[in-house]
Amino acid sequence: MGTPGDRAPLAERVGQLLDGGLPLTIVAAGDPVLRHGIAPYDGQLAPALLARFVEALRVTMRAAPGVGLAAPQVGVPLRIAVIEDPAPVPEEVRLVRGRVPQPFRVLVNPSYEPVGGARAAFFEGCLSVPGWQAVVARPAEVRLTGQDEHGRALDEVFTGWPARIVQHETDHLDGVLYLDRAEPRSLSSSQAMAERWAQPTPEEAARALGFELP
Repeated sequence: MGTPGDRAPLAERVGQLLDGGLPLTIVAAGDPVLRHGIAPYDGQLAPALLARFVEALRVTMRAAPGVGLAAPQVGVPLRIAVIEDPAPVPEEVRLVRGRVPQPFRVLVNPSYEPVGGARAAFFEGCLSVPGWQAVVARPAEVRLTGQDEHGRALDEVFTGWPARIVQHETDHLDGVLYLDRAEPRSLSSSQAMAERWAQPTPEEAARALGFELP
C-alpha cells in the first residue's frame, strides 16, 4: 500500500481529468497506458473522488457507446472497470451468443479463471481500437473475483456474452488488448462487418477468410 504522498499526484491527476468535462477522451491503441499491468486499487482515490470517477466511466462508456470501459482506457492507471449491456439484439443472436442484459456494475481489482474447458469464438471489438473487429476464442464460462466500488467482495460465475465482457475488461487491466488474443486472419473493418459478417456466428467468415474456429 502506498503512502498518502504517493497517492496525491494520481488523485490530483484524476481530479483534473474530471474537471475537464464529460465524456472523457478514450485512449487509442498505441498509448503505453494500455500496455502496462496496473497495480491493485487500494484507496488511491478518496470516496467522493472515486464516486465521481466511476460516474465518469459510466457516462463515457454510454456515450461511446460500449458495454465496458477500463480505467486505463481513459488514461488512468487504476485497476477499475465498469460494464453494462442492455443487449439490444435479435432473439437469434441472444440465443447463439448467450447475450443477456447486464446492469451497470463496477469491477475493482478483478481477476478471472476459466470454469471448465468450453470455449466460444465470436467477433469482438474495442473502444480503444475503433473501426475494427476480430474473432477471439475465449473461455465460455469464467469465475470472476474482486470487489465493487464499496469494497464488497465479488465472486461470481459469468457465462455467454457477459463472460466475454468481463474477460475483455479485466484483460485491459493486465495490459492486454483483444487483438493479442484474436485470430489475425479474421481482422475486419466495421464496414466489412456490416456488409459481410453480421451473422450470429463467425462460421461464414472463417470459411471465407481462411481461419479455424475452436
